[in-house]
Amino acid sequence: MMLQTNKMELDILIANAEDGYKHLQQMSRKDRAELMYSIASSIEALGDELIQTAHEETNLPLARLNGEKARTIHQWRLYADVTASGVLLDARIDYGEGKNDIRKYNVGLGPVVVFGASNFPFAFSTAGGDTASAIGAGCSVIYKEHSAHPRTSRIMAKAIYDGLKAFGAPNEIFGYASGNSHDVGQSLVANPKIKAVAFTGSFQGGMALFKIGANRPEPIPVFAEMGSLNPVIAMPEFLQSNTTNFAKEYIASLTMGCGQFCTNPGILFLLKNEVSENLKQLIKQEFGSVEVGHMLHEGIRKSYDKSLDLLNSTVVANVVGSTAESRDLPIAVVYSVNATDFLKFKHLQEEVFGPCGVIVECDSISQMEDIISNLAGQLTITFAATKQDIQQNLTLVDLVKNKCGRLLFNGMPTGVEVVYAMQHGGVFPSSTDSRFTSVGPDAMKRFLRPISFQNWPDTLLPLELQNSNPSRIERIENNKRILP
Repeated sequence: MMLQTNKMELDILIANAEDGYKHLQQMSRKDRAELMYSIASSIEALGDELIQTAHEETNLPLARLNGEKARTIHQWRLYADVTASGVLLDARIDYGEGKNDIRKYNVGLGPVVVFGASNFPFAFSTAGGDTASAIGAGCSVIYKEHSAHPRTSRIMAKAIYDGLKAFGAPNEIFGYASGNSHDVGQSLVANPKIKAVAFTGSFQGGMALFKIGANRPEPIPVFAEMGSLNPVIAMPEFLQSNTTNFAKEYIASLTMGCGQFCTNPGILFLLKNEVSENLKQLIKQEFGSVEVGHMLHEGIRKSYDKSLDLLNSTVVANVVGSTAESRDLPIAVVYSVNATDFLKFKHLQEEVFGPCGVIVECDSISQMEDIISNLAGQLTITFAATKQDIQQNLTLVDLVKNKCGRLLFNGMPTGVEVVYAMQHGGVFPSSTDSRFTSVGPDAMKRFLRPISFQNWPDTLLPLELQNSNPSRIERIENNKRILP
């Protein structure tokens, strides 16, 4: 039976989070970075119990979980380094004869609520990038346990507390709320002492939290990443000479991790011709070598099967290829529809979380442009193209740019690197705010706000804004970039 955090316990967690936030604000950036390194080391020290427990709760393979653990540790250390550098403070100084002396930098918003994701029990959950980036920004965190992997979450939570203890920081910096009831999460978001929310999951769940945040007496940002179709647009010249390899890459990406990635390439747009017919035959053949495993949990499997039932009942959707049916394992499948029917039947434009793809065959580039114009926002869109394909279709490219957060030239969208230039957040409804990312050091920007100081004595200013720049950070002074 899952433990449930009650109202009194939630009140204590929130009060503690306020104290934790104040403590973080009093710490220097370098001390905060050292604290993050301490948490990273604590996670690194976790042994087989973590991996085995996550495997039992999520069905994810051991190799994948070991890789995700390494990614999680890397996130903490990378974000710590960026925190220490002060680059995200965006320090700005404007002064001169006859002018007011105005100085600005970024500070943490306040206590943040983080919701875990089902498909990444380490990297997007208890000690994932949201928690790391919030603490890096100087915000305390209350984590809402995900019902799909509670034991894994608690092991990770203990590692965070161990890291706090090893550094000598108070437990109030991190809080843990459990329970399967939506009431717990909704109560946290509605509480006036919470200043921001991070969520990765379904559109329904994300929007429910977003509306609570927006309708509070004091509205707060809810940074929700809510899934995507991640269209791949296969262009004519490219397909002419890359049909076989493309079929292999597409099916490999579609079925990777049993299709349970938010960047899964669920839609494939192409022109209907002899090459497209050949591609469909090759895709059908590729299913002969595809192996799918168990899905993350029974709820996701039921939702996936329900989506397939809806697609199968749509007479316009033809099966291109699929794996063998099994009671225990999900079916990986690709359908094909024409462009007109894709626009007509709205459920074809909804994400299917699992190893399912839909090929949309267009009669012309013009028709493809019409579809893209009507397409909702996406996390990613990929052009499978040659340079000439792009140069000959710049109108289509411009349309696509307005529909996604990450635009790929060849390759597949699965696989999100933890680097500065990564944008993992797209146009609504893929996320609630396309200006921000949930992956990479810039993820910390979600939990920062600017504050200006006007005509303050130098000795009373934060160290980062004082004339001598004792913190040795990069600043913009009178419109000039000044390096430390």
